[in-house]
Amino acid sequence: MASTSGTKNEGALPRSLSRRMTRAQTMMLHLPDEDSPPVDSELVPSSLASIAPILRVANEIEEENPRVAYLCRFDAFEKAHKMDPTSNGRGVRQFKTYLLHRLEKEEEVAKLKLARSDPREIQMYYQKFYEENIKDAQHTKKPEEMAKILRVATVLYDVLQTVVPAGKVDNETRKYAEDVKRKRGQYEHYNILPLYAAGVKPAIMELPEIKAALHALRDVDNLPMPIIRLPRDSSSDMHKDRVKSVNDILDWLSSIFGFQTFKLLKGLKDMNAWTLRAIFFGELWMCRKTLKIYYSLALGFGRGKKAKLFGEVQQSHRYALCKQVSDSVVTPYILILSLESKRGNVANQREHLILLLANMDVRNRSLDDYTALNSETIQQLLEKNFKNYRSWCNYLRRESNLKFPAQSDNQPLKLIYIALYLLIWGEASNIRFMPECICYIFHNMAHEVYGILFSNVHPVSGETYETAASDDDAFLKTVITPIYQVLRKEARRNKGGKASHSKWRNYDDLNEYFWSDKCFKLNWPMDLRADFFVHSELPPANERSSQGTIGKRKPKTNFVEVRTFWHLFRSFDRMWIFFILALQAMIIIAWSPSGSMTAFFDEDVFKSVLSIFVTSAFLNLLQASLDIILSLNAWRSLKVTQILRYLLKFVVAAAWAVVLPIGYSSSVLNPTGLVKFFSTWSMDWQNQSFYTYAVAIYLIPNVLAALLFVLPPLRRTMERSNWRIVTLIMWWAQPKLYVGRGMHEDMFSLLKYTLFWVLLIICKLAFSYYVEILPLVQPTKIIMELHVNNYQWHEFFPQLPHNIGVVIAIWAPILLVYFLDAQIWYAIFATLVGGIQGAFSHLGEIRTLGMLRSRFESVPSAFSRHLVPSSHVNATRKHLDGQLQDEQHQDELLERNNIANFSHVWNEFIHSLRAEDLISNHEKDLLLVPYSSSDISVVQWPPFLLASKIPIALDMAKDFKGKEDAELYRKMDEYMQSAVTECYEALRDMIKDLLEDNEEKMIINQICDQVDYSIEQHSFLNDFRMSGLPMLSEYLERFLKVLLGDYDEKDVYKSQIINALQSIIEIITQDVMLRGHEVLERVHSDTSRDQSSMKELSFRKINLSITLNKYWREKVLRLYLLLTTKESAINVPSNLDARRRITFFANSLFMNMPRAPKVRDMFSFSVLTPYYKEDVLYSDDELHKENEDGITILFYLKTIYRDEWKNFEERVNDQKFKQFSKERMELTRQWVSYRGQTLARTVRGMMYYRQVIELQCLLEFAGDDVFLNGFRTLEPQQDQKAYFDHAQALADLKFTYVVSCQVYGAQKKSTEPRDRSCYNNILNLMLTNPSLRVAYIDERETTVNGKSQKQYYSVLVKGGDKYDEEIYRIKLPGPPTDIGEGKPENQNHAIIFTRGEALQTIDMNQDNYFEEAFKMRNVLEELKKSHRRKQNPTILGLREHIFTGSVSSLAWFMSNQETSFVTIGQRILASPLRVRFHYGHPDIFDRIFHITRGGISKASKIINLSEDIFAGYNTTLRGGYVTHHEYIQVGKGRDVGMNQISSFEAKVANGNGEQTLSRDVYRLGRRFDFYRMLSFYFTTVGFYFSSMVTVLTVYLFLYGRLYMVMSGLEREILMDPSINETNALEQALAPQSIFQLGLLLVLPMVMEIGLEKGFRTALGDFVIMQLQLASVFFTFQLGTKAHYYGRTILHGGSKYRATGRGFVVFHAKFAENYRLYSRSHFVKGLELFILLVVYAVYGKSYRSSSLYLLVTLSMWFLVGSWLFAPFVFNPSGFDWQKTVDDWTDWKRWMGNRGGIGIAPDKSWESWWSGEQEHLKHTNIRGRLLEIILAFRFFIYQYGIVYHLDIAHHSKSLLVYGLSWIVMLATLLVLKMVSMGRRKFRTDFQLMFRILKALLFLGFVSVMTVLFVVCGLTIQDLFAGILAFMPTGWALLLIGQACRSLFVVIGSWDSIKELARAYEYIMGLLLFMPIAILSWFPFVLEFQTRLLFNQAFSRGLQISMILAGKKEGADTARKEPADAGNKDGADAGNKDGADAGRRRQDTI
Repeated sequence: MASTSGTKNEGALPRSLSRRMTRAQTMMLHLPDEDSPPVDSELVPSSLASIAPILRVANEIEEENPRVAYLCRFDAFEKAHKMDPTSNGRGVRQFKTYLLHRLEKEEEVAKLKLARSDPREIQMYYQKFYEENIKDAQHTKKPEEMAKILRVATVLYDVLQTVVPAGKVDNETRKYAEDVKRKRGQYEHYNILPLYAAGVKPAIMELPEIKAALHALRDVDNLPMPIIRLPRDSSSDMHKDRVKSVNDILDWLSSIFGFQTFKLLKGLKDMNAWTLRAIFFGELWMCRKTLKIYYSLALGFGRGKKAKLFGEVQQSHRYALCKQVSDSVVTPYILILSLESKRGNVANQREHLILLLANMDVRNRSLDDYTALNSETIQQLLEKNFKNYRSWCNYLRRESNLKFPAQSDNQPLKLIYIALYLLIWGEASNIRFMPECICYIFHNMAHEVYGILFSNVHPVSGETYETAASDDDAFLKTVITPIYQVLRKEARRNKGGKASHSKWRNYDDLNEYFWSDKCFKLNWPMDLRADFFVHSELPPANERSSQGTIGKRKPKTNFVEVRTFWHLFRSFDRMWIFFILALQAMIIIAWSPSGSMTAFFDEDVFKSVLSIFVTSAFLNLLQASLDIILSLNAWRSLKVTQILRYLLKFVVAAAWAVVLPIGYSSSVLNPTGLVKFFSTWSMDWQNQSFYTYAVAIYLIPNVLAALLFVLPPLRRTMERSNWRIVTLIMWWAQPKLYVGRGMHEDMFSLLKYTLFWVLLIICKLAFSYYVEILPLVQPTKIIMELHVNNYQWHEFFPQLPHNIGVVIAIWAPILLVYFLDAQIWYAIFATLVGGIQGAFSHLGEIRTLGMLRSRFESVPSAFSRHLVPSSHVNATRKHLDGQLQDEQHQDELLERNNIANFSHVWNEFIHSLRAEDLISNHEKDLLLVPYSSSDISVVQWPPFLLASKIPIALDMAKDFKGKEDAELYRKMDEYMQSAVTECYEALRDMIKDLLEDNEEKMIINQICDQVDYSIEQHSFLNDFRMSGLPMLSEYLERFLKVLLGDYDEKDVYKSQIINALQSIIEIITQDVMLRGHEVLERVHSDTSRDQSSMKELSFRKINLSITLNKYWREKVLRLYLLLTTKESAINVPSNLDARRRITFFANSLFMNMPRAPKVRDMFSFSVLTPYYKEDVLYSDDELHKENEDGITILFYLKTIYRDEWKNFEERVNDQKFKQFSKERMELTRQWVSYRGQTLARTVRGMMYYRQVIELQCLLEFAGDDVFLNGFRTLEPQQDQKAYFDHAQALADLKFTYVVSCQVYGAQKKSTEPRDRSCYNNILNLMLTNPSLRVAYIDERETTVNGKSQKQYYSVLVKGGDKYDEEIYRIKLPGPPTDIGEGKPENQNHAIIFTRGEALQTIDMNQDNYFEEAFKMRNVLEELKKSHRRKQNPTILGLREHIFTGSVSSLAWFMSNQETSFVTIGQRILASPLRVRFHYGHPDIFDRIFHITRGGISKASKIINLSEDIFAGYNTTLRGGYVTHHEYIQVGKGRDVGMNQISSFEAKVANGNGEQTLSRDVYRLGRRFDFYRMLSFYFTTVGFYFSSMVTVLTVYLFLYGRLYMVMSGLEREILMDPSINETNALEQALAPQSIFQLGLLLVLPMVMEIGLEKGFRTALGDFVIMQLQLASVFFTFQLGTKAHYYGRTILHGGSKYRATGRGFVVFHAKFAENYRLYSRSHFVKGLELFILLVVYAVYGKSYRSSSLYLLVTLSMWFLVGSWLFAPFVFNPSGFDWQKTVDDWTDWKRWMGNRGGIGIAPDKSWESWWSGEQEHLKHTNIRGRLLEIILAFRFFIYQYGIVYHLDIAHHSKSLLVYGLSWIVMLATLLVLKMVSMGRRKFRTDFQLMFRILKALLFLGFVSVMTVLFVVCGLTIQDLFAGILAFMPTGWALLLIGQACRSLFVVIGSWDSIKELARAYEYIMGLLLFMPIAILSWFPFVLEFQTRLLFNQAFSRGLQISMILAGKKEGADTARKEPADAGNKDGADAGNKDGADAGRRRQDTI
């Protein structure tokens, strides 16, 4: 093997040298493919990362020279062993063992090729590699290619130096190596800008805006250069300083503050002195290492021992020798250092800033004389970047440190400030979520910059600022890491999301610390002993506390997230107070004798109504109390003024709560009516009552607030003002807070949403009064006057006046309905207003193909009006004006120009549809629009408009009997005339192009002249025979078919053309033309040929070369289509998705959108997609893996998308694919993946942006001449190559796509098959899409002081030649995802790699479309639109298309629901309500606005679970503006299975529960004006609260009725003769039943479908949805929302729920459904079931009322939906065999014991323990509430036992006591049996049997006595079950809440067994109906049609598919490659039929 010590052995390397490594052998790695390239180079452990490049090079040269590749691997092995001799690193031992085994195998195989020895072999190969790839290559190769080649050469030379002794490296090799080192500094893998590339400059570097920006940044001449302190000289004690040179402003800042520049010698710094001595005094060939260390010491990397060591080195004999070669080694090494320094934060932000400046500067600027940046550009960027910083300074009343000296050029200083902020932001890691913390850091660093530049004195030390260079990573270590450590310690208090929010500080708490001037106590540099860094937790035993000191736990800042429903009242107190006061007033008016609204003017009524102010006072007192109680944990962080305000608010509220009641009671003696009040106020105001004065004073703040409400500019100015006097005035009304100031809208917007809510409130109150309140008043009065004595149970409070219990039971559900029915009214009003807005926005004007055909003529002009830059249109118009005077001709040419512009985009759109297999080749040909041609006199419309026009015209002409041409023309429509004219002219030109002989061309000219003359003279019908046209058409078809055919033999092909042409001319001259012979004679007479030559006039001279012209063949094809397409193309395209996209694109052209700018002027933007571990591309195994029904994904999709599969086969069955089965399989994988929710689909869609930008560039710059033949005819060669290069350069400048694959690095090193598959697929995506970038978090192990430590990096990579290439690596202070939620942290770490002024967030289940991408620059122009507030939008909302709606009925329901939300829902939110936020993707952010204000999401654990909407909250609170635009759409996938959908709904409900507790919702609720607050409430958390209240309404109603029935009050009241009419009691209950069904909530859905598809379609869809049980589905999801929302607020337990995004066609087992829905639906459903049964049995009085029956039926519907919806919507849910299997599986699951490590899906005990997790971590308040709620179950036993026959109508309390004795005895017996089974079953079997016998005999005896003696009946037994079962459940709930107590007393096992018994009972009750229905086969058939009806309409025969195993459904894997030629659809039908027959046989 290779020698490493310079020995004389130059031959083969002895194996013995490597055997010393085998002492640490372990098992070899089990890798999928051990010989594949990624095995060694891509699986390198993180601690050995430096050897990965060596292994990559070995893999790359393996094929060319295996021996050199072997030497490289051996060198890598030796380096790995030196780096970790003991193999302590993670995975090091396994990797080294694997590599050693590979080396042993390759040693014998890898033979020498170029020489006889290894040293000579590698030298010769190195020279050969240099001469072939590097020498003079810089002039021919691109920078990327040069970077790769030089990297390989560098690694080869490094290995060469190891293998070859130092003295035996020949001079030529050294010379080549020096040249490589010199060039290596000029080439490196770059992101977008190759800033340091030499040689061939990429086009982007030639752009003048890039040059200008680069020049501005490199203007460092006037900056003081950093000083590097060198070690002391041995002869002098003085320090020697050296000036460090810098390249640009960012280098200068990095040198001053120590921003990250990735360093090659980082590892050497950590070496100890003895290691350095060993290196220095090594062999002579290691001299280069000495020089490296010399240079690093010269940079000042250490002092002390290392400096002393340097002196030793200088005195050594090696030093002089090494010094001699310093010039040849150190200089290249300097280049290597500069090369490596380009890969850190500085390089990243350098490119970021250059692109920002270039894009902003070039906009609307002339390119003439473009040499420098415009000063306004820099100022604009400065203002935008520092708007938040300046606001922060003003808020804290601190002078901004953006200082600019007078009378000097401030442009460099401005750039320094901007660069400084970007460098801070780029390295801030998790602190990016704390924008004001970054402001604080910048504030101090900017002060230092100004001090350095202008010699200011440090405010603390008094010393002058120095420009000394800082160490690398100094900023990260001294600034970021301490703050990160605070974040991390606080995150640990979270305990994984289980701790209370009040016990730890989240991102917001820590950021808001910097909202007060306390932050300046941190000093600068920051004092780590400051209060901010103090923490109370003790560090772990194995971790030293390096940051901060130990102290008390810090309080929350400004707000405390307490788990209580009182947050709803606190946040939206104005709404609740208004509704409560309105309710009180309406009840008072309704209670009046007349009950009319006019009673309000009555004196007594008005006096009573005035009591609402007393209620208001008490509600305000409640609000003040909540402010104090809920913020107690933050008091220590509040200012004194804030605490004083809270206390004063409470005191004033308490005072009013005393004064107003006293005043009101005193005013009773002095009543006043409304008329009297106003008539006497002005004349006798001094004699008014005290209460009147008190109310007047009490209302003063409200009056002032109303005045400010109608003057929003004044309110906005006052809130944003930092004047102390204004702050003092606003102090009482609004506490001073940094965010939420001045959020008021302009007057017009205010009027719009005020009108909306005024009308809504009027309707709501009127409905509540006349339908809910007034009908109940009279019955209530009667009930209150009744006196009831005959109770049917023991009444504890028989003397309660007015039957108050009955009144509460009746009114409680009505009051809840009153508070929630506003949600219904909102749905109604939003539907109406949203529909009107959509109509005015031109939505749905083109919604069918017929509508498209009718308006297609106007589509090109609309396209040019919106999607063609105005400058381009104006230039065209000006050109036409200069050339043409005829206005009509000018308009015609302008129309042609419009069509020319439109045709390129339209045709690319159609080609994209074909590439996506949405249309066939034939449909593509019919849809293409011909490119503009001057040869044709008419407009050439696409063939689908002209289809069948020619055949119809021929038939018309043949059958026409008239003689007038005009009459025939009148019968032809415009399209027909155009088609006829085009066919004639195209055929004329085509034949002329074919003919070479001039005489033959003359014949054609003569014929055409005759035709033209006849048309001109209107004698065509007289000069030509129409009867001959059909024959002519037939021969033309043959002729065109011959031209389009492929030919192998040229002569045969030519003869076919000649024959066809001769036949055509013969038919024309003899059968069509009346005087055709004259034409031939005339031609012959004009020629000088003799008779023999005339015989040769037979069209034999054919120009065959023209048939190879692509453009000419397209014309032939078009003519062929026009002649042969005889059927109408009304149904082209046939694919529904293609139709939708075409019609939407055409319709959007008529919508209001900004005009497209030129590409150079458009906003630059990035797309960011977070990815974790989802599917990237389906593997071959996944495609063919069968589920339990024998269904594969491929077969399923082939059946659903039958037409698309057919198009796919048509595409791949081309000749070029037939011979490549591997390529076909890859295409099949892509086809399947593009129909799922995969990352590959998302990447394909997003890369359309780049394709579109390139096309737009070519359209703008290439010119009309180049595009005459179409975009696809361009070739990137020669002169046209410049257009492509320019287009690609602008695409790079304007667009960036970053996928944040958080775990890509781990997947890269993983050996798991799925991880390897994901890595390979992502790598392939990068290789396929060169502009795609992937960011990931890399974890590396390093050894510090002998201990292994982990370091984390944000890394950006791109695709290289075969592998990924690292571009940037930025070190992080720690693991970023440990602090907050995963997805926002994933976005945050990658956002620094995005570019541009806008940022679109795209989830990885989204898609994009080519035609929509073309409108991106239009929508980006919205960012420039200034609205009435003179503010540009900060978030642009876009609509989505849900593309998963065709999979199943559930998917269709979900699709319609989501579609209505993302269209009409968000439309109404944006305008007029002005409360649209960010609801996820694909919104577009103003990137600069958001990166300076905390990013595009919030990331605090749990509280920000719904991270997306918090970005919208944050934007609004910080003064942003959110809009919504519907002329562009993006695809979106949704969950398609029941369990997936429920998990998603649970996640959203959890998120809304956390939002309710958040400070953002509180601040928005308090700071919005009243009507905007209503909009905010009802569209966010209010919707979920209303859902929960809907369920509570049912509970209250039924428990109220249970109380009335059990107590006997209902019977007594209804039997009273004074009550004759009871319908009023039921009438008020009707509204809540409507709300339960959710019918009104689907109104927006129906409206939007009606707008976009037609109202007939909408009505049909609505009916079909109801038939498919959509109401069952939505009612079930109502329970999901209510359960998870309520539990989250009470106990927490929120978590991210991975829903899965696959194709759900599998059957979910019963146990799985039980686990998912047991607590959320089944328990509640059974409780309501028991309530309804008890009420049905004991309350028979209402059965005669049909209206009440309706109410009860709605509740039965609710119960049925909650209990059985999961099974109804479960595929094969009623298949008998699966039912049997489910039962077996459920029993096994119930019987399995739990324990540590047992998954919940394996054991009931583990699942049951997990279901109580929320109770383990809830507070005492939550436990008490659970216990109190459990007490409701005792009412069953208490009520029923008094109705038993055995009770003999006794009302004694003893009856209830005896029932408890029976209950306890039953539990005791069960306990005895359970204990006996455990203790006696094995050893004392006989005793156990005796015990059971005795218990049985005792039971029989007791029952006999009870039946015979006590009068027990069978009815009593069933009643007893209804009584005692709820009691046992109550005991179980109490036991779970008091778990710790029962564990202590040893009864926990009993609780567990009792719970198991109840679970068995519930499971049995649920399973019995399923088992019964499974007996009947028709139920399964009905269910299948119910679930998959939508798929049926697409050809899916799912009933056959799901029935059983199929044979040979997918044969593509087993058959030969040409199996794809068969029709997959036929195979699917056959397989499905076979499966169906087998199923019938089974049955």
